[in-house]
Amino acid sequence: MRITVIGTGYLGAVHAAGMAEIGHDVLGVDIDPAKIEALADGRPPFFEPGLSELLARTREKGNLTFTTSLRAAAEFGDLHFICVGTPQQRGSYAADLSHLNAVVDGLAPYLERPCLVVGKSTVPVGTAAAVGERLAALAPVGARAEVAWNPEFLREGTAVQDTLHPDRLVAGVVSAGAETLLREVYQPMLDEGCPFVATDLATAELVKVAANSFLATKISFINAMAEVCETAGADVVTLAQSIGYDARIGARFLSAGLGFGGGCLPKDIRAFTARAEELGVGRSLNFLREVDEINMRARHRAIAAAKDLVGGTFLGRNVTILGAAFKPHSDDIRDSPALNVAAAIKLQGAHVCVHDEEAIDNARAAYPALEYAREPLKACEGADVVLHLTEWPQYSALDPAELAKVTNVPRLLEARNTLDVRRWRDAGWTVRSLGRAA
Repeated sequence: MRITVIGTGYLGAVHAAGMAEIGHDVLGVDIDPAKIEALADGRPPFFEPGLSELLARTREKGNLTFTTSLRAAAEFGDLHFICVGTPQQRGSYAADLSHLNAVVDGLAPYLERPCLVVGKSTVPVGTAAAVGERLAALAPVGARAEVAWNPEFLREGTAVQDTLHPDRLVAGVVSAGAETLLREVYQPMLDEGCPFVATDLATAELVKVAANSFLATKISFINAMAEVCETAGADVVTLAQSIGYDARIGARFLSAGLGFGGGCLPKDIRAFTARAEELGVGRSLNFLREVDEINMRARHRAIAAAKDLVGGTFLGRNVTILGAAFKPHSDDIRDSPALNVAAAIKLQGAHVCVHDEEAIDNARAAYPALEYAREPLKACEGADVVLHLTEWPQYSALDPAELAKVTNVPRLLEARNTLDVRRWRDAGWTVRSLGRAA
C-alpha cells in the first residue's frame, strides 16, 4: 500500500519506519529539511531504542523515502497519516491545533483522487469531524477525501515495539470502506492477534485522552499516598507493592516519586479539561486538575527535601542531578520534572551539575545556565547533595562507595524509589526518599 506519514517527529518517524518495515511503500513528509535529510540518511533526529536499526532495514529495502512537499505526498499516497504535534496553547490549557490545521490546509488542495486521511495526533474530541468538513471544502475531490482517526499509544523508550506489536488498534471511521482499508494496513498485527476496535470518530478521539488521564491519575494517586506516608512514618514503596498485587489495581504506574512529565500526559490532561469546559461538562473532569496539582507538587516536595538535606539553604551548595530526560530510555526533555527541579535549585543560589545517559545535549540547549557532565562520577565531584531524578537503570548499577569518595558530603535524595537505599546507606550515605519516613 502507498502510504504517507505527515510529520516526522517522535510519533511520525517511528510510524513511518514501522509501516515500511511491515511492507508498505511509505513517504515521510516534514517541513524541516534538516530532519528530512537526517531520516533519509538513516539518522533519527532523537534517541529511541531500535529506531536506527529499523531505519537501516527500510533503507536497504528502499520502501521508505522522505520529502518536504505536500504536493508530492498527495500524488504518492492513497492513505495519509497525520502525525503532527498538538502542544498546549500559550496562556491556556487548550490544545494548539495550528500544526494539524496547517497540514490539512496544505494537503487538501492537492487531493484530486479519493483517499483516506487518518489522524494519529492526540486531539480534543470533535476535531476529526471538523477536519472532515475542512477537507471536503478544500479538496478538489471533495468528500471523497475521507477522514478516520487512529490514535497512537506509543511509549517513549519502547515505541518501535509498540508500533510493530501494539496491544490494541483503535480506528474511528465513518464508512465500512475506511475500516477495511485500515485493517489491510495493519494486517500483520491483526495476524498476531492484536485487537482491532472500530468505532466512531468521537470515541476514537476520547480513547487516547481517557487512557492518558487514567494513567496520570494512577501516578498522582500513589504520589498523594507518598505525602501521607512521609508524614505518618510509613513506606510508600511497600504500600504500592501491596496494593499492586490486587488484580483490580495492578502494579504498573504505581511508582511514587517525582511524578510524570513529557510531551503527552501533562498537556493531554489539561487539554481534556479545557475541552470538557467547552462542552459544558467541566465538572466531570475537575478531578484531573487535582491530579495535575499533585503531580506538580511532587517537584516542590523534592526541592524542599533536598534543601532540608543541605541544612536549609542552597546558597553556595554544590548539587548533582542524576537525570535530565523526563523518563529513562529517551532524550526527551519536554516538561522534564528533573530539569524543572534542577533549574529551580539553581535559582536559589546552588551550583548545579547534571548528568544523563542521553539527554545532555538537549538539556544544555534548553538550560544553558546549568553545568553538565558526561560521567556520573564527574558529576558528583564536590557534591553537597545528589538528587536521583530520572530512573535510568545505569544509576542502579553505580557503586555508592566510589561516588562517596568524590562528594563533599555523601547525601542522596532518592526521588524515584528505584535505588537500593540500604546499599547506599551502608556505603555511608545519608538518604532521604520521597514517600518514605525521613
